[in-house]
Formats: sequence, structure tokens, C-alpha cells
Amino acid sequence: MGSIGTESPKVEVATIDVTATKGLIQNGHVYLDVRTVEEFEKGHVDAEKIINIPYMFNTPQGRVKNQEFLKEVSSACKKEDHIIVGCQSGVRSLYATADLLVQGYKDVNNMGGGYLDWIKNEFPVKAPPKVKNDL
Repeated sequence: MGSIGTESPKVEVATIDVTATKGLIQNGHVYLDVRTVEEFEKGHVDAEKIINIPYMFNTPQGRVKNQEFLKEVSSACKKEDHIIVGCQSGVRSLYATADLLVQGYKDVNNMGGGYLDWIKNEFPVKAPPKVKNDL
């Protein structure tokens, strides 16, 4: 089915939509948000079990991969946990999901469309309160 890679192992990443994700996180799946802390703090998926571990960091030179990503995930999740990986639009989460599968995580899915799709569907979010200007 998949191609055989000589440089790096190839894995099949399962991508599910935001509606399927919503159902799974309501049934106890862990939601792993791989966006930056700044993105996460502006608003994120409302989930009981949610973890924010950035897959990439913003630097003056552009985005760079978080070299501690797999170590940080392994300290927060077991390889048997049911995990859904999400980001802003579905790109970083795709790479993060592949990395986790290569590391031996058994049940990891990528949330296609990311947080942008989640908002578009008007699913519950947690965001800081809007500041009102009463001037």
C-alpha cells in the first residue's frame, strides 16, 4: 500500500474531521494541540483532556521544529492513549501525528482542518474573555 522509504519510515496517518473529533474527545480521547503557546492562549478546542505541546516554535528566523516534542508528549501521554492531534489548519498536526506513529503510539489521529474548521462549525472553544472598551 504505502511506499517504502529508505531515509525515514513511512506511516499511514488517519485524518478525521472536526465532527468526528468532537465525538471522540467527548468520549475521553486526549486532544493534543500542537500550536504555539501564543496561538493556544488566544483560543482552543474545549476538551476535558487537552494538552498543548508546540510542534514548532516561532523564531526571528521563522518556524523551527520543537526538538523536545516527542519527549514532552511521552511525559504527558502513554503510547496506548487515544490521541487526536490538532493545530491551526491541519498541517503541523499531520507531521506531528506521523512522528508519534513512528515512535510507536498506537491510536493517534490527525484532525483535518484544524482549529479553523472547529470554529467554522461553531463547536465549543475556550478563549480569554473579550476586553470591553467603555470609552
